[in-house]
Amino acid sequence: MVIAMVKGRLRTLRRTKIYDLFAAAPLIAWFAFSVTQMLPSLSQRVEMVMLFVRTDPSVLPASLIFRTFSEVATLVFFALSVVMYIVRYIPQRRAPGFYPRFAAVVGTFSNLGFLWLPPQKLSYSLYLVSLLLLIAGIVFAICALLVLGRSISLLPEARRLVTRGPYALVRHPLYLGEMVAVAGIALQHLSAWALLLLGLGWAFQIQRMKYEELVLFQSFPEYGDYMARTARLVPGVH
Repeated sequence: MVIAMVKGRLRTLRRTKIYDLFAAAPLIAWFAFSVTQMLPSLSQRVEMVMLFVRTDPSVLPASLIFRTFSEVATLVFFALSVVMYIVRYIPQRRAPGFYPRFAAVVGTFSNLGFLWLPPQKLSYSLYLVSLLLLIAGIVFAICALLVLGRSISLLPEARRLVTRGPYALVRHPLYLGEMVAVAGIALQHLSAWALLLLGLGWAFQIQRMKYEELVLFQSFPEYGDYMARTARLVPGVH
């Protein structure tokens, strides 16, 4: 009787905003910490760009512009993530079991493994390609995040169904943007280990999408029609 009562109260607690904030607290703290860590170096890079602009803009390196823009975009993405995780809706349904949660966490944070790999000396053009991939992925992820808004979630959960904006093109634009950005990072560490880490992260992201789709399909009757008309990642391909 007591155990049943405790379980009932826990189920009730899990449907409250306080519990949701508690669950999101590690992510909020991580993104906030990342923002504070990026600010000093970004400030120095912006000052360097301004110095070139004031003295001789014609010799301003394109790589410096792209690198600065990529860091600004990353900072915006992290800051937006903090806000959205704080104000997000309470989930209507969660994927049961350990593995869906494990796949979501590994798919999200496997890119931290690149911090352990040494950066490679790339040709100037290849380095620019890596920065362009990084910028394109982050900017697309920001657009998806702005549309997803309060329905954001790390784990496979159903909050509100979003099918407009980038979500009218593909079912997982946020993850697509992240995957493209990580490809840009992997290129800067180009090696067998970097490619292995990239493939591992992408594989878990795909698993994460499948579990999320299952939860959304179970929660929203219209999701089946949305799946039928919308590609998962690349229109006309996948």
